[in-house]
This record gives sequence, C-alpha cells and structure tokens, in this order.
Amino acid sequence: MNTILVTATEESTGKTAVALALARLAQERGLSVGYMKPKGTRLQSNVGKTLDEDPMLARELLGLDAEVHEMEPVVYSPTFIEGAIRGRESPDELREEIRTNFDSIAEGHDVMIVEGGGDLTTGGIVGLTDPEIAELLDAEVLLLSGYETPADVDELLAAVDDIGDRLAGVLFNAVSNTNFDPLDTDVVPFLEGRGIPVLGVVPRQQDLAGITVGDLAEELNAEVLTRADTDEFVERFLVGAMSGDKALRYLRRTRDAALVTGGDRPDLQTVALEAPGVKCLILTGGFRPPGAVIGKAEEKGVPIMLVQADTLTTIDRAEDVIRSGRTRNEETVERMGELLHDHADVGALLDGKGSDEE
Repeated sequence: MNTILVTATEESTGKTAVALALARLAQERGLSVGYMKPKGTRLQSNVGKTLDEDPMLARELLGLDAEVHEMEPVVYSPTFIEGAIRGRESPDELREEIRTNFDSIAEGHDVMIVEGGGDLTTGGIVGLTDPEIAELLDAEVLLLSGYETPADVDELLAAVDDIGDRLAGVLFNAVSNTNFDPLDTDVVPFLEGRGIPVLGVVPRQQDLAGITVGDLAEELNAEVLTRADTDEFVERFLVGAMSGDKALRYLRRTRDAALVTGGDRPDLQTVALEAPGVKCLILTGGFRPPGAVIGKAEEKGVPIMLVQADTLTTIDRAEDVIRSGRTRNEETVERMGELLHDHADVGALLDGKGSDEE
C-alpha cells in the first residue's frame, strides 16, 4: 500500500483540495483509496461536537465508509492544546490511537491519502508534527508551497530538512503569472540541483483563490444596498481607517479587494469608488451611507453591502471565508484535479513510476 501525507509550509496553501483531488485521480486509475486527517484543525460545531470539515467533505466526495471520528482521531482544538500544555494528554496514547485508526481505515486500500493539519509544525506540543506522523504511518510526504519571492525558498528548505528522506517531492500551488517564469527557470533547477524533486507548479486560478461578491455577502449575512453586479471576485480585504487623500493613493495600488470601513465614513467610501481595484464596499456597524454614495456606487457598478458587526469582527469573518469558505466543495476538488493532471507528476506519487503516463 502507498501512503501519501500532504502537508504545507504554511496554512491555507490548498492541502484539502490537493489531497482530495489526488485521491480522486487515484480512484480514476482504478485504485482503492482511503483518507485520514489525524489532526482536526478546521473546526466547527456539529451536533454538539467539535469536528473538522475536511474529513466530512472527504467522506462525501470519495464515497468512504469510515466514520469521521476514525478519520480524525485527534481534534486539535484550543481546549485540546491547553490540556496538552497542562499535561492532560499522553503523546504515546495519541500516537497509538492514530495508528490504530489508520490501520483500520487502510485495510483493503491501495492508496491512503493523509492530510496534514495546519502547517508542517502543527502538533508539536504532543509530538505529532506532520513529519512525525509521516514516520508513524510510514508515509511519503508531498510538500505544498506557495511562491512570491526568492526569500520563500528559505522556508521551503527548512521544511524539506524537517521532512528528511520521506519527502516524495514539492508541489508549488497557486503561483501567479508574474512569478511563474522565475520559479520555473531559477528556483526549480536550484532545488533539483540540491536533490529536491519538484513534482509540479500549479498556476493560480482566480476561482480557487477568491470568492464572488455575491457569495461573500451571503456568508456575511449582509444586506446589499446597490443594484450593481455581484459576480466580481474578491481576494483580499482592506481596512478603511485613513483620510481620503491618503486612501486614494493607497487604494489605487490594490486589486480584487473589498474595502471594510464604518458606514459613517462617506468621505472614504466616495474615494474608494474611484479605485478600480476595489470590487465592493463592506460597511460595518449597521450605519447606512448617504444616498449620494449609493448612487455613485451604482453608477460605477460597485456593490455596497451593510453588516451589523464591527469592523474587526467583519474582517476576521471575511478572511476566514476566503481561507475556507464557499470554494471548499466538489467543484473545487474537480478543478484542482484538472490542474494536477495538467501541471503535476501525478504518477510519481500514485504509482512511483516517476512520470505521469497520461
């Protein structure tokens, strides 16, 4: 049986989409696939229990019979972490629990996909970092990484060193057009020259990187005040707390952004409507803007949404939506599967042949 642990140099690098897409590609090859996420880190309340969303999605998309508590034996919640620090959790017992559940799930499967939790070092408090889990489960490791500047290679090399001989290869994910060529021509040869296999460079896709204004409004339970189109994508959030003149210079340098500011700042709202990179305004505190601002927004085609929460709460919620929200579904996994097929050496992972025969 082939066991592959998917981890990353940092959070929100696409582990779930890559892990589940890889599992589906294995199923398409006629292989029997199991899934496990030993540390549940994406938490929500579900029937009184704290559960990770990812195993539930895996169970649905892969048609698995294993129970969620088997796929996620350790719920790495703030309460768990506090208890571990105070000595209420036994690392040996946790390792045994993970190993026992893994053996039960893996029985009869050709491939086991193991998804890491958080980033590479999450779980260190109880000796369950992703490299330690790879050792426990005798897994090869697929390391995901983003790439924005050459300095990112330092962090990548440190992660590779932590993983050691279990490294199957590195996969760069969500690489922008501007960074694609320098990564391909300079960084990849550099890494391969040091004996670090690079299994693919997946280009950034806007539909996977952001969320539409309409979906964002629904997630924030916001009232949309304009009749403007809500199909534009938002990828980042800006807090409006500056004067109008300074704001315009700043906002003109951004792209695919939502400005979050108090509804009682019509000066800043008016300035933001002049910035082409601002795709919508999110007004907080329940304060409705003047009619003139709404009229200008409709003229410019920029949606305005109103929320009752304060600015800090709204920013936290909006960023969480971007990291884990509406794009986390079957469509995302299918899209990632296409990208892996086209831009990654899937065969090197699934059957060890070193190249994808398709």
